[in-house]
Amino acid sequence: MQQSLKKSNNQLADTLIQLEVLNQATQQGNQFPAFTQKLRDINLFPLKPTHLDIFQVNVGKMCNQVCKHCHVDAGPDRKEIMTRETMQQCLAAIAASSVKTVDITGGAPEMNPDFRWFVEEISKLGREIIVRCNLTIIVANKKYHDLPAFYKTHNVHIISSLPYFSAARTDAQRGEGVFADSIKALQMLNAVGYGQEESGLILDLVYNPSGAFLPGSQAALELEFKKKLKTGFNIYFNNLFAITNLPISRFLDYLIQSNNYEAYMEKLVTAFNPAAATNVMCRNTISVSWDGYLYDCDFNQMLDLKVAKVAPQHISVFNEAALNNRNIVLNQHCYGCTAGAGSSCGGATA
Repeated sequence: MQQSLKKSNNQLADTLIQLEVLNQATQQGNQFPAFTQKLRDINLFPLKPTHLDIFQVNVGKMCNQVCKHCHVDAGPDRKEIMTRETMQQCLAAIAASSVKTVDITGGAPEMNPDFRWFVEEISKLGREIIVRCNLTIIVANKKYHDLPAFYKTHNVHIISSLPYFSAARTDAQRGEGVFADSIKALQMLNAVGYGQEESGLILDLVYNPSGAFLPGSQAALELEFKKKLKTGFNIYFNNLFAITNLPISRFLDYLIQSNNYEAYMEKLVTAFNPAAATNVMCRNTISVSWDGYLYDCDFNQMLDLKVAKVAPQHISVFNEAALNNRNIVLNQHCYGCTAGAGSSCGGATA
């Protein structure tokens, strides 16, 4: 089984090394243009929040899968797990804020022993709940087989990654047998109403490219996925989100090992889209790590780039007004969210 970067002692497990790679000169001795300069050119620097709508919580890096492109570097060997105490601090912040949506992620968030309690408590607060479910966790163990019913009870919005509608491409990215298990889990979700018309139970899928290229048209991909999954497996879902792979963590390692890093960065820089930059997710989202620290987005979290110090940096001292007045922390990986049609946890942004 593939190991996490941390477990294998890969130097890229050190976020400082990742940032050095992102900011070093190319082999030709040139620098890629600074992302901040791109924003200056369109009068968008410093980048400021618009409002706080989404509260994204990473409840742990433990996962039953070890995917090749995982930006969290999650896996069975990762033991970082959010405690109930930190969850209670999150709940207090959510209750006191204007947040409309709580987006729960991991790892496999369901592997946190307090996961179900956390969902139940958020549900009591009347916020929309998103869970980023990797699908295979539903069939991984009997104790997870009732997750579809649990999700239905709390009207949880499910967002799940499915790299492709074929076994070969999905398993190549996410591990042997993942496609078959994912199909089984999708059928279980469909059986309780997810993805079905007028059920109100939303099931969205996420596509991300398997190599060093940008995703194609989100709308065209959605049509193709819906056709293939319906005809091949009688599976229904609501929306497909096309997400660009950001050059961090395991995908950065892949780019370097395959000698694609500079070419991929060139693609991202060349495809910079001002409209996508205006709508980046960090402008209406705050990201909370398993240990309670605050970040502008999930990707900054994985590079340990905490929110600017003008605002409190830990959930225990959450202050929405201060967060709304901060400057968003930027670096070269941000090109991934502004290339082409743009990319966010909710798919294209332009």
